[in-house]
Amino acid sequence: MTQTFDALVVNKQDDQFSVGIQSLSLGDLPEGDVLIRVHYSSVNYKDSLASIPNGNIVNTYPFVPGIDLAGVVVSSKNPCFQEGDNVIATSYDIGVSHFGGYSEYARIPAEWVVPLPKGLTLKEAMTIGTAGFTAALSVQRLEENHLTPDKGAVLVTGATGGVGSFAVSILSTLGYQVQASTGKESEHEYLKHLGAQKILSREDVYNGKIRALGGQKWAAAVDPVGGEPLASVLSQIQYGGSVAVSGLTAGTKLPTTIFPFILRGVNLLGIDSVYCSMETRVKIWNRLATDFKPANLEELVQQEVTLQQLPDVLSTLLKGEARGRILVKL
Repeated sequence: MTQTFDALVVNKQDDQFSVGIQSLSLGDLPEGDVLIRVHYSSVNYKDSLASIPNGNIVNTYPFVPGIDLAGVVVSSKNPCFQEGDNVIATSYDIGVSHFGGYSEYARIPAEWVVPLPKGLTLKEAMTIGTAGFTAALSVQRLEENHLTPDKGAVLVTGATGGVGSFAVSILSTLGYQVQASTGKESEHEYLKHLGAQKILSREDVYNGKIRALGGQKWAAAVDPVGGEPLASVLSQIQYGGSVAVSGLTAGTKLPTTIFPFILRGVNLLGIDSVYCSMETRVKIWNRLATDFKPANLEELVQQEVTLQQLPDVLSTLLKGEARGRILVKL
């Protein structure tokens, strides 16, 4: 086994902050039951925040970010995993307080590791990653709250982002009528290729005014945006419909009224992809390998980069320049 390997390390000392590739040894890795040779990771919003000095993601330095990883087990102290197993590890404390996927090797607690389902490659798993998993969990929750394709159109906000893109693709794959909202006119064709039947501007969803109740436009919505746009969406959901919310790019405050909930029976579903149960996690990954798996998975990849190229692209999500997913090949 190699004595040293490459990893992307962020460090902060006093007023000095750095991001760069460093050589580490296995002794530098944190404790964990499963040692993994990482083959792929990806870029998420948390990872971009971890790469800036005031991102409020990383508390202890030096640190290896990357909330997603997929690779092959090198060794395991847990009988559930054997050398040579293909595995996925996302969420929990990975890339936040536990060294993450931007490293050729990672040591992860066994209870955070998911066997790679049949029907997915390691690359496909990281094309999906946390963003696709969150979208799939959102769709699952909507279905559990009685959403079916015959109920009407489903809105996806922030549709060109990682979660939004996957939500459009998964819903389309399942036969739903998808309306995608975006502020990027240049990406309309991209969203149509993913399966959106109608493209809406941000102003079509939220024009700056929030009504207690608006017209009943959508049977349900997948919302990774939050804030005032979410309040506007809630006021326009059909009777008994649901909104699955997983993000806060438009802010953390929700200036809504009680009326959508008590006059239309609208459900606001909180989506937590970080600490959801392992039972749920395995179920969602298995669906992502079967009925949830988009036929156009490759179209969701904006670019694939090496570890050495990674520092130059980490800011992409913070600048609002992301479309779909950025893969990291190690």
